[in-house]
Amino acid sequence: MTTPMERLRNKITKEVLWLYILRLLRERPMYAYELKERIREAFDFEPATVSSYVVLYKLEKEGYVTAEWQESQTGKPSRKYYKLTPAGEKLLEDGIAFLEDMLTKLKGSR
Repeated sequence: MTTPMERLRNKITKEVLWLYILRLLRERPMYAYELKERIREAFDFEPATVSSYVVLYKLEKEGYVTAEWQESQTGKPSRKYYKLTPAGEKLLEDGIAFLEDMLTKLKGSR
């Protein structure tokens, strides 16, 4: 059985993976596997590879990111790089504002 903290950690990491992806894409365009690795480094959790691809597909379909194939200069396979759109930037800002508001309410007045 999972503890309340384990469930909370799961809810605000894996279940809102889109928020972490958009935050990293704000820095620069990245490909899916690179995003998965950067999430591990920057946010201390590791999403399933399939989850990252599913979330990226949905974000692209909904217009929050765009994707472009880039040929490798070193003979490696082509990679699909994702880039934040203005709609994605707005969604990220709205998500952060929502979380900040909830944290303020949880902390209460002191």
